[in-house]
Amino acid sequence: MLRLPPIKLVAPTTVQAAAKAIATSDDNARLVAGGTDLWPNMKRRHQKADTVVSLMSIPDLDSIDSANANMRIGATATLANIIRDDKLRARFPAFAVAVASISSPPLRNMGTIGGNLCVDTRCTYYNQTEEWRRSIDYCLKEDGKICWVATKSPKCWAHTASDSAPILCALDAKVRLVSASARRELPLADMYVDDGIDYLAKQPDEILTEVLVPGSSDSDHCRSAFWKLRRRGSIDFSTLSVAAAVWTDDNDVVTRASMYLGAVGSAPMPVAEIDTVLVGNKMSEDGIAEIAHVAHKIARPMDNTDFAASWRGKMTVQYVTAVLREIAGLPQLRMRPRHRLKVV
Repeated sequence: MLRLPPIKLVAPTTVQAAAKAIATSDDNARLVAGGTDLWPNMKRRHQKADTVVSLMSIPDLDSIDSANANMRIGATATLANIIRDDKLRARFPAFAVAVASISSPPLRNMGTIGGNLCVDTRCTYYNQTEEWRRSIDYCLKEDGKICWVATKSPKCWAHTASDSAPILCALDAKVRLVSASARRELPLADMYVDDGIDYLAKQPDEILTEVLVPGSSDSDHCRSAFWKLRRRGSIDFSTLSVAAAVWTDDNDVVTRASMYLGAVGSAPMPVAEIDTVLVGNKMSEDGIAEIAHVAHKIARPMDNTDFAASWRGKMTVQYVTAVLREIAGLPQLRMRPRHRLKVV
């Protein structure tokens, strides 16, 4: 049985107190919410901390407000409660589908939206037991001097593992960050860095307190879709995900479009060309095929997760096509992933 190392657990009751606890800690301190990622990582000695600051005792940090024009989700709202929110599911269906695809029901009951957005990057060579990693020598992500995915690379290629991030980026979501001395809002897409080790632009003493999704991105204003590729229909992390949102006028002419790929880089990868191809036109099979071709060039899957990298690259074309066909209301050419919404 893997056990946690000795830690000091702090459970402040305000965001300000939590921010102060992180800022003034003399030792290695980390934040935790549901703990579905941090606790296993600490047991395997991937991540280390002498002090852990829990956010779960802060009132109202778990609230969900999806009735007003803009949707607000507190950072400690559980994934299960997000799926259960009727108004949220109706207004942001692709986001609800993405959340429903994460892990399994027991872990969604504990896992939080803030935790999923900040979840550690993953890699075949990193997410192993301590003994396994030590036997081949540690990698760049853990005090080593080599990336086992690309042995001559100076950077870490661990991939982003958040399933909620791509769709929220596509929906123009923002996040609110609070530290002991300041607070700020920034587009969620700007919070990510394409580096497997330093994958967040968020400062170590900043706390992600809430997610803000504009009402202009709900189902009355745009159509969105999310598809996720993994070996099993539950539990597994994605080996590829595709999220897109498309805004149209009364004549079904596209006025704006956004797409992000997950699990093919260390950050959600934008497909910026989708705007160039679609805007000013109605969605068509030719336009969809052009975007799928561009997305294949942007995606750079490597030997850092399940399935062969070359096959995942080919599946990028298939999944981008499927997502855009769903948004366009065209018949699907392949079986849908098994991540249906089930409210319990």
